[in-house]
Amino acid sequence: MTVIKVLLVDDEELIRFGLRAVLDAQPDLDVVGEAADGAEALGLVRTLRPDVVLMDVRMPGLDGLAATRAILRGPDRPPKILVVTTFEADDYVYEALRAGADGFLLKRSRPAEVVQAVRLVAAGESLLFPASIRRLAAARAGRDPADGGAVARAGLTAREGEVLRLMARGLSNAEVGDRLHLGVQTVKTHVSSLLGKLGARDRTQAVIAAYESGFVTPESDSGQP
Repeated sequence: MTVIKVLLVDDEELIRFGLRAVLDAQPDLDVVGEAADGAEALGLVRTLRPDVVLMDVRMPGLDGLAATRAILRGPDRPPKILVVTTFEADDYVYEALRAGADGFLLKRSRPAEVVQAVRLVAAGESLLFPASIRRLAAARAGRDPADGGAVARAGLTAREGEVLRLMARGLSNAEVGDRLHLGVQTVKTHVSSLLGKLGARDRTQAVIAAYESGFVTPESDSGQP
């Protein structure tokens, strides 16, 4: 059995205590360390080499956003990062996802959801909540506009564009394949190709790029899950 090493980063000791209790109760999860701020987290990532970091975004000193950016810029293969937040409609969360965080969890999440999220991102999947991404994108509309031509310049094929729109609705590879009558491996090939063209680290970054470029809009997709 492969054991997933987890680092907890939060300035509230009670939050860290609760997360440790939930995660250490699982035979395949091991909390290898705790940090109370981003600066401490950077050192522990280098020494403990966790597989997954649960990162609070709002902390004194070096906050979780800056720490996420620093970890993902590092020369070594970075761990997966799950942002832990109180409020989903938070600019810090949005910027962390843009920087390459693999998803986010609300502090009110149920224990089973926390466990599932850690396992999911450790396996290389993004923890994407399309409704939340829509709300984040809508909240930022008109403020500090991003480069709206990113998707257009990427030169996606028509099929890749279809896959990206379905990804923005939160569909899995299997669900995308069912919708487009494609095999899962073919969908994975399209996803890999469009990520490369967009320069996106994962599905979450690709979906954010789709919203920021206007390729997908919160209004046009508001009826989707």
